[in-house]
Amino acid sequence: MQHIQLAYAWQQARGDDPARSPTSPLQNPLMDLLHAVRASGSISGAARAMGLSYRHVWGELHRWEEELGQALIVWEKGQAARLTAFADKLLWAERQAQARLAPQISALQAELEKTFALAFDPDQHLLTMYASHDDALVSLRSHAAQQGLHLDMRFCGSVDAIRALNEGRCTIAGFHAPIHPAPHSLVARTYKPLLRTGQHKIIGFASRAQGLMVPAGNPLSLSQWSDLLRPELRLANRTLGTGTRLLLDDWLDSQGIEGHTIVGYDQAEPSHAAVATRIASGQADTGMGIASAAHMHGLDFIPLLQEHYWLVCLKSALDTPAVQTLRTMVDSYTWGQQLLRHAGYSAHPHPGQVQSLKAQLPWWS
Repeated sequence: MQHIQLAYAWQQARGDDPARSPTSPLQNPLMDLLHAVRASGSISGAARAMGLSYRHVWGELHRWEEELGQALIVWEKGQAARLTAFADKLLWAERQAQARLAPQISALQAELEKTFALAFDPDQHLLTMYASHDDALVSLRSHAAQQGLHLDMRFCGSVDAIRALNEGRCTIAGFHAPIHPAPHSLVARTYKPLLRTGQHKIIGFASRAQGLMVPAGNPLSLSQWSDLLRPELRLANRTLGTGTRLLLDDWLDSQGIEGHTIVGYDQAEPSHAAVATRIASGQADTGMGIASAAHMHGLDFIPLLQEHYWLVCLKSALDTPAVQTLRTMVDSYTWGQQLLRHAGYSAHPHPGQVQSLKAQLPWWS
């Protein structure tokens, strides 16, 4: 059985010249060859009509015959080239498919042209971004697209996002850290080797609360970090490399506590939503996360600390049109109002502004 693979091709717009317009928005090179042979009655005529060499057309027809395991042309010396019954059936099948699928094919063609047109528009910009998952960033992606800035966004842990930036896999990284990080904390020791003054530039994006997500009504009456040490409590943790996991490990490190003493510490989930789902389903009693994820799953939220969510880029990218557009957008009133619709979020003191690494993350001194 033969398998069908769709493809598309670009060509310059040539007005309404019917001689140059495709007979169908979905074309196939074999079908084009067969149509040309049928119309001209010879291989040489088909080659002339298609602007190809006789040798190329002859070779392609033979190649397709081997590929399909069927004869396509009646090869009789001195006779006009004729299509075989199998080739006639192929063209008939194509006409049937084109007739049935014409509306869908035309819609797909229009959508492809609309999407690819963005690549040729100098007023449209693209930013590749690796970032710690953040609900406000998801909203920003939709908001930015309406303004001509397209964020190719891939969510991963904060540490992994900065590493992707340093390895050249993205232009912008998103990470989060406590508003007042201790200079010798685990957070500081983790981020310090990844961020360098003079090389990296951090940009204010948002402030948000991190805390414990708990079932509605908070049945275990959790209120502080130390409640995580209760023997009856089951934790849903985050994966290594995420900023939220780093916050928990930072507190444990400051208390001299081994994480494995907490039931569920090794049960890691890849996102805030995944942690919230485990709690909502009764598989865990609590987990670190953000307020918007808790509320989305019908959970209560116990805030433990405030943090800044930062965007970071290399100094060399700071003045590019795409990054400048992003900075202006983040600082706009329209975006500021949209940000505040997310539970647990507040405006960054300096949205879109470049901030000092030494002042905001003071562990280089």
